[in-house]
Amino acid sequence: FQLKGQVKNLFLVLGAEVNGKPSLTIVISEELAKAKDLHAGNIIREAAKEMQGGGGGQPFFATAGGSNVAGIDAAIDKAKSFLN
Repeated sequence: FQLKGQVKNLFLVLGAEVNGKPSLTIVISEELAKAKDLHAGNIIREAAKEMQGGGGGQPFFATAGGSNVAGIDAAIDKAKSFLN
């Protein structure tokens, strides 16, 4: 959350393996979310499908989990595709 206030136009996607399961977090600065009509919760729901999982959250912060660790890279790529 600290980065959200310090980095202009922040679009942060973090993927990790936690206890053998994939985890994904998305943080978007308020300015960027408004300018590009982005919603972290909606983006993460789509990206989590790549990890055979689900998630949700707020417009500026969302988390997801899944069952396919091999899908983390694809989930990150899917999330980044929303910037185009």
